[in-house]
Amino acid sequence: VVFSNLRSKEAVTELFSTVAEKVGDRPGGYTRIIKLGNRLGDNADMAMIELVDFNELYNAGKPKKKSTRRSRRGGGGAKQAEAPAPAAETKTDDSEE
Repeated sequence: VVFSNLRSKEAVTELFSTVAEKVGDRPGGYTRIIKLGNRLGDNADMAMIELVDFNELYNAGKPKKKSTRRSRRGGGGAKQAEAPAPAAETKTDDSEE
């Protein structure tokens, strides 16, 4: 199926060996679209499409993020722990000396 669209044995080999190793474990979102602006002449929109996590130039300085799952349900664990402390009461002396 892929070979019928690409029609290049080298492209299919690279896709299933090199590219599949780097982006195969992602659950989705394989591509990134970067808008480049308008083309001179006919003012057409230009964009570059790249594979996410495949280009080593952009990922060289960034450490890999730890992915965590967050729930929107009412657990609120961190917010309850950060409850503001009650303000210290100042004692006023109303007696006249």
